[in-house]
Amino acid sequence: MILGHVKCGQGQKALELFQQMQQEGVQPDSVTFVGVLNACASLAALKDGRCVHQQIVECGWDSDAFVGNSLVDMYAKCGSMEDAWEVFNKMPFQDMVTWTAMILGYVQCGQGQKALELF
Repeated sequence: MILGHVKCGQGQKALELFQQMQQEGVQPDSVTFVGVLNACASLAALKDGRCVHQQIVECGWDSDAFVGNSLVDMYAKCGSMEDAWEVFNKMPFQDMVTWTAMILGYVQCGQGQKALELF
């Protein structure tokens, strides 16, 4: 449901469902966190994204590659390249998705030279 709302451009509804899910005692998994991070990215909701990031760390999902890539993407789309870079550097493995998220993030934030340095 969360991913469905995100894909339909209803990021706020996705965040509301995430809150409801937690209130009902349902524990999020990596897929849930990826969906919620995508919702935060679509809304440029940096504050919410940071709260979700904290939950991810507390739940132990911060070493998951898909979650890590989603964190990098969320921070980049929210304009916080410092946070994106911090997550990027802590990831045990950076794949093409991770590198692309960083490069596009720098480009979108008007930091083309940093993007070229990564390329």
